[in-house]
Amino acid sequence: MNMKDNITKDAESSTKTGKEQKKLNKKFYEKELAKLQIELVKLQEWIKKKELQVIVIFEGRDAAGKGGVIKRITQSLNPRICRVVALHTPTEREKTQWYFQRYVAHLPAAGEMVLFDRSWYNRAGVERVMGFCTDQEYQEFLRSCPEFERMLVRSGIKLIKYWFSVSDEEQERRFQKRNLDPTKRWKLSPMDMQSRAKWVEYSRAKDDMFSYTDIKQAPWYVVEADDKRRARLNCICHLLSLIPYKDLTPKPVELPTRQKDIGYIRPPMAEQTFVPEIY
Repeated sequence: MNMKDNITKDAESSTKTGKEQKKLNKKFYEKELAKLQIELVKLQEWIKKKELQVIVIFEGRDAAGKGGVIKRITQSLNPRICRVVALHTPTEREKTQWYFQRYVAHLPAAGEMVLFDRSWYNRAGVERVMGFCTDQEYQEFLRSCPEFERMLVRSGIKLIKYWFSVSDEEQERRFQKRNLDPTKRWKLSPMDMQSRAKWVEYSRAKDDMFSYTDIKQAPWYVVEADDKRRARLNCICHLLSLIPYKDLTPKPVELPTRQKDIGYIRPPMAEQTFVPEIY
């Protein structure tokens, strides 16, 4: 049994026992996360070597923990191989384009993994609920999205979709916590505030979206996210299980001997501008 099998076994065990405890132990979480991040590096090298094209979509409620798991995935990875796409509101020009056009520009090339922090599913979520698209545009999205995704898969792209599910009580707690923390208050956008009043409508929109887009070629995987630590471990472990890989981690290299200083005189320190040493 290899390292990945051990991690999967440990993660499954912690999930079962975790249902009996209120919150995943921090020490256990950090230990397991460190193991998983080593496996992510191996996956990265495999994607690069085999020139795979991988898309991972993260959707879900506001404050469900999408950003947290994305941060833990990318923490130890090469941004040239694994990059995050989080698009702003479409410009006036982009609004006149084919809906999927601005997302196509960010699809992975060979040897890349792209993590979409929200994606084309904005149309089935916030745009639908908040009235930012017409009913005709929404219905066209439901018809064309499955075909668009099947086309991506046929082209050789590995498409993985995660939905982070959080209870209304836990979302409210996280909103209140963000509001009290000045370093996180920017996360409470006006749209987040409006979404609180439309909880049921968002639930209905999610259910409708799943009924059309939970397809065999690119199914939705739901992550229970009331416990952030458990959600991160479960999601990363599952991601690793979906792409068979081997350990191609580069071996330690022999560092060359540094060049000797022969006759080189560096400029005076006084001629350079240094950052003040306040700490």
